[in-house]
Order: sequence, then structure tokens, then C-alpha cells
Amino acid sequence: MNLSQHNEFSSKASQLLTWGHWFTFANICLALFISLSYLFADSPPTSLMGIIYMLVTWLSHTSFIAFLAFVLTVFPLSLVFPYPRHIRGMAAVIATFGASLLTLDAYVYFNLGYHLSTSALPEILSLLWHRLTSSPALTTILAGGIVLLILGFQLIVSNFTWQRLEQLKQFKFTRYAISFLVVCFALSHSIHIWADANLEFDVTKQDNVLPLSYPTTAKSLLAKNDLLDIETYNQAHNVKINNQNINYQMPAPLQKCEDFTQAKVDIFVFDTDELLAKFVTENKNLYQTEQFLQPTHHSDMLFSLVYGLPAFYKATIIKDKTLPAWQSQRRSIEISGIDELSFVNDQAHTNSAIRVIKSAEVTIPRDGAKLFAFSLASENQEVVSTSTLYSSDERISKVDGLIQPSDLIATSVGQYLNCKSIANQTMLGVNLYKKKDDIGVNYSQGVVIAYKKDRITLIDSDGNFKNISAAEGFSIQQGLDIPFLVQSIKKLKTFIQ
Repeated sequence: MNLSQHNEFSSKASQLLTWGHWFTFANICLALFISLSYLFADSPPTSLMGIIYMLVTWLSHTSFIAFLAFVLTVFPLSLVFPYPRHIRGMAAVIATFGASLLTLDAYVYFNLGYHLSTSALPEILSLLWHRLTSSPALTTILAGGIVLLILGFQLIVSNFTWQRLEQLKQFKFTRYAISFLVVCFALSHSIHIWADANLEFDVTKQDNVLPLSYPTTAKSLLAKNDLLDIETYNQAHNVKINNQNINYQMPAPLQKCEDFTQAKVDIFVFDTDELLAKFVTENKNLYQTEQFLQPTHHSDMLFSLVYGLPAFYKATIIKDKTLPAWQSQRRSIEISGIDELSFVNDQAHTNSAIRVIKSAEVTIPRDGAKLFAFSLASENQEVVSTSTLYSSDERISKVDGLIQPSDLIATSVGQYLNCKSIANQTMLGVNLYKKKDDIGVNYSQGVVIAYKKDRITLIDSDGNFKNISAAEGFSIQQGLDIPFLVQSIKKLKTFIQ
């Protein structure tokens, strides 16, 4: 009798195992369909090998995830609790949860550029909340409809494969399909090993496209966002962030500033700390903050101060002698002491709205002008350095977090001149009156600079990264924050055509 029960138990378990294979195969097809969105979320590979790698990895990796989910959930349940009706129902619910989670991850990756993770939870919740509040009825219907559609698919597949199990056993193509997926799996890893050894970034930049795949490195992250000069690297093993061939695209059409305020702003940049100290002594009622973050490369810093943009765009803007967007709307700016930006001067206006003066001597501010003053950072320091900023506006000294040179021009145009639309549309600098979070991105000397609160992440010209403290300057032993850096690089590339 025990033997009979054992045989009956084994028979049910065997049937459920066979059914589970077909059920998993159907879910592999569903997962492949959902994961197609990952392939369209980023720019496609340009080489034949990159395209082949994308396809075989999509097929094998997605199939592996679906099969692994079956092995870890439905398979042990089938052995421990071999009751077909209950197992098929539980499998449908588990598969619905997995497919829904994959759909959510695909949506997040398509919009934010990274996968679900605890470190990205605030950004993910913000995305979902914005989606929900912008159109609550439509979002609820779509989300609920997708989950119900997946559940319906799972129930139909679960019942169909169980009822047609004997017929399905006669099909032989599954053996060929499994063999094909195994070959794809081996081929994808072989291609990746070859690409990693031969610096084929068209392949390795796809490391983090699919969920639970290769961890992204700083180098592959830059390659994925087209910020590596790959040709130079292949020739000389000297990777440089590629900003020489970008096409700066000014937003169009530009919004008008009808409520332009006739204010004056003076921004003084002194060559030495001693000159700054003398200026502060002679001009009372100035407020200070120690959280002024500026590139140590003087030319990059001054460009950012005038345009409100990182020096990533400097080469093409200076080459084309492109004027700041707000100047084209009859807002006059005077540049003094910055030779390479002398073409920005608007000599038709003797009473400039904004004066940016780099001086080797103490300068007298205009009566009634809003005032910013600081000294150049030493070029012997790190790529960026924090220093003291003085302002006649007490509110600036109370701003939480770091302040960049681009923020000064954005505040001048957006707040003092009341031209918020142009500042928001054409600058990456932040109006300090409207600053909501302590994050930012910059670029200098071929280095991407991203900060989040006190932590500054530098990705250098070799694709290596370094975390430093903004306040103290010491190195921070912390891993690469992929979601934050993806977001920062996307922001950096805002005005690329």
C-alpha cells in the first residue's frame, strides 16, 4: 500500500514537473515580449557584434531568469505539495507577480535608465507618484489592466498546458529550443569575455541593460552614454570623455520674458584670496557661505559662470561664438578679464544688467546692484574645490547644500531679472531661490563631476571613479551609485542635438 501511494505521489509529481516545463516555456515567451522594452530604452549598438550580442543576451538571459524563477518557486512546491489544482493556481499567481514586477522594472528603466533597487527608491517613488497624480484614473486603469491581463494569460496557459499535456509531450521542438537557448547563453558570455578583453565598448556598454545582468562599471556607463572617445582609447589606451564633436542645441522656440525686471547684478571673481579679503573688508553687509563648489580649472569655471552650463559644451559654444540665450532677448551682459568670452559683450548697452568681472585688483560694485564675490580656486587642488562665496543677498547664505558657478547666473537671470523661463529652458544651473534638492552635475578637465549632498563623485578620463567629501576633501570608500550617475549624465547631455 505504501508503495502504491508512493507511485501515485511520484506520478503526480512527474506530471506536474512536465506541466511546469511547458508553463515555464510560455512564461519565457511572455518575459521576452516584456523585455523588448529594454532594447529600445537606450541607443542601439552600431557594430554587427554589438547587435548579435544584444540579441543572444536578450534571448538567453531573459529565458534564464524565467527558468530560475520556476526552479526557485513552482518546482519545490510541486515536489512538496503535488496537488495539481492548487499548484496550478499558485503558479499562476506567482508568475503574475513576477511578470508584473518585470513590467514595472522595464517601465522604470525606460524612464530613469536604471533598474529597481533600494538605493533608487526615492527616485522611483517620485516617478510613480508623478505618473499617478498627473492622470490618476488612466494610470489606475492601465496598471490594473496590465496585471489582470497577465493573470488571465497565466490562468489560460496553466489550464491549457495541463489539459493538453499528453499532446504536448509529442512535440519535439522544445528540445531544439532548449539547445538553442543554451547555445545563446554560452555565446553571450563568450562574446562578453572577448569584448572586455579587447575593449569593445559597443558590447560592454550593454552590461546593465537587462535586469540582474553584469554590474555596470564607470567605464561602461560612460560608453553607454557616448561620453568615451573610443577610437582614441583603442589607439592609445587613453580614454577621454568625448565632448569635441557634440552639437550644442539651444532649445527652440525660446520663451519670452515679458516681466523682465530692470535689476543690476555684479559678479566679481578675484585672482587671489587676499584681493577677495580686501574687497570684503571695504564692502560691509556681505553674507558668506562655505559651500561654493567650483572647478579648479579657471577657464571651465568662468564659462560655467557666464552660460550656466558645464564646460562640456564650452568647445562648441566658443567655436561658434554662440551668445547666452538670455542675452539674445535684449538682456545686456558685460564681460571683463575673460579673453575667450569677450565676444559675449553687448556694447550697445552701457548700463549692463549683469557684469562678470575677473579682476587682479579690487573692483567697485555699482550702486544698488546684487553682488556675488569669490576668488579663484588653486589649480593645484582636485578637479573641484569648495571655497567661500560672498553675496549681498542674505538668502543665498542660507541655501542648503552646495552652490555652483552656474547657479549664480541662473539665479541672476531667473530671480533678479525675473526671467525664470529662460533660466529653466537654457541652463543647467539652478535658481537658488527655487532649489529643492542637494544634487548637481558639472564637467571639467575631461571629468564628469556629480554631487549628492556632501558626496562628490568624479569619473575621470580613464573611466575610473572616486568619491570625495565636499566639505573636507577626503576620499570616501563607497561604491558607484549607478542610478544617481545615470541621472546625472542624462542631465549633463540635456542640450546635445
